[in-house]
Formats: sequence, structure tokens, C-alpha cells
Amino acid sequence: MLQLIKPDVNIDFVGNRRYAYIFSGVLTVLCLLAMAILGPRYGIDFVGGTLLHIRFHDPVEVSAVRNALGNVAGEASVQDFGTTKGEYLLRIPESAADLSGLGEKIKKELDATFGATSYEVLRNETVGPRVGKELRQKALLAVLFSTLMMGSYIALRFEIRFGVGAAVALLHDVIVAAGALVIANYEFDLTIVAALLTIVGFSVHDTVIVSDRIRENMRKSRRLPLATIINQSINETLSRTVLTTGTAILVILALYLLGGSVIHGFAFTLLVGFLIGTYSSIFVASPIVLAFERSKSAAPRAQRAAS
Repeated sequence: MLQLIKPDVNIDFVGNRRYAYIFSGVLTVLCLLAMAILGPRYGIDFVGGTLLHIRFHDPVEVSAVRNALGNVAGEASVQDFGTTKGEYLLRIPESAADLSGLGEKIKKELDATFGATSYEVLRNETVGPRVGKELRQKALLAVLFSTLMMGSYIALRFEIRFGVGAAVALLHDVIVAAGALVIANYEFDLTIVAALLTIVGFSVHDTVIVSDRIRENMRKSRRLPLATIINQSINETLSRTVLTTGTAILVILALYLLGGSVIHGFAFTLLVGFLIGTYSSIFVASPIVLAFERSKSAAPRAQRAAS
């Protein structure tokens, strides 16, 4: 039977933790700078306004669509959407006009200009500014609370040091995924929040598997150094990690390539999150467990040296 990873593999993951710390630190700082300088681009869900996704049966210039909307919503944004020519996304901010019935007014204007049978509306959403602000706040709290709760669960299920490692790894994953979205200029909407929560769940699942194997090996090999036990545990679960993440990424790639432009942001978030989540379970969460152990052993030595 074909084996992707040999059972006796012995990669020194813990020995390379310093390089991982540098890589994670640089990556996290870059993502935070991107979010601070560029800023997230919020969708209609979080800022309020009206969004229409329309597709013309025959090619129509963007300028013609903008001119048609001039009388109804002069501040409307019209952009090409997807790979099909004649498919556009219309965005009208909440300050542009009265949102009440704005979607129907736009449709009437398009009917008068291009004809009712010349296009079809694929999506029509209207969100008020208060609702958008509330959704934005709740989405942020949902991601933060889920990260803290997952870390707390692992701390209760295993030990405090495992919980701290998991919480740091999850926070690391969310920051990197959000930074990647900002750099790639994807919108933050409710589907992106769902993707971020999925990343938290997937990453903590991988961390639980590794942590459980570390605890099991700690009971079996009490005389071995913790660094050796962590390396052994990661290597023993490596085949499972690669297979699980690999099959998930294949599905996400299919979703990204074949799912259409509407779902690109969701699939992109999952792709980045699953990759970085697998990395953090090995190179972020596990080394933090070792750092706790070394800090405990360093304290008595410092006391003896002082005395």
C-alpha cells in the first residue's frame, strides 16, 4: 500500500522552532500592518447599503450601466464580476440615497434603459447602517470568543500550557487569514466570518490531535525530555495531518476554481486558513508547551544561583 509518510520518520520540528518563531512573527506583523494601513474592505453586510448582482444577456459597457443609474443613485459603484462578460456588481452605499425600495427603483431604471428582458438579477441585498454596524460588532466578537473558548476547552481538557498554545495558534491563524484577505482586496462580509470560524474549528481540531498524542507519550515515556516527546508525537500524527489537510485543500481548490466568483472570498479564506492552521498546530502551539516546561525548570535554577 502506498504510504505518503513512512512510519519511522523523525523530523526535528522542535529543533527548528526558532525559525518558525521568526517566520510567524514577521508574517503576523505584515498582516497587522496591512490591516492598519490598507484597512479591511467591508461589504454591504457590515456598512449598510444596497447590492445588486446583475447579468446582461448581451455585452453592455460599464459606462452605460453607470449612466443608467445616475438618476437613481449617483454614488453607485459598478464593477465587472466573474468571468462572464456583461456580469456586474452594483453597490450603493447607505449614504447615497434612501434605501427604502432602492433595489426596485434601480430595476425600473434598468428596464427603461435596456429592456426588462435584457438582463437578470442574480442577487439583491439591502442592509441598513445600524444593522450593518451591529453585524460587524457581533462578527468580531464571535471570532474572538470562539478563539478564547477553544483555548479554554483545551486548557481544561489537557493542561493550561496546552490551552495557551492553542489560543495563541488560533489567534495567529485568524490574523494571517484576515491579513491575506486585506492584501488580496477581498471584501469582509458574513460569508468571510463563517470561513474564519471554520478555520478556528479546523485548526483546534488538529491541535487537539497533536496535544492528545503528546500527553499520551508523556505518560508512556516519563524519563524522556519533553522536546523529544513533542517531536515524536508530531511525527506520529504527521501522516494523519497531511492526509486530512490535503484532502480538505483539494475540495477547497475545486470550490475556488469551479464555484464561481461569488464564493471566491470564502474559498480563499479557507485555503489560507487551513494551510496556516496546520502549520501553527506544529510550529506554534507545540513549541509554546515546551516553552512553559523550560520556564518552570529555569525558575529553580535561578533561585539556586541567587542563593
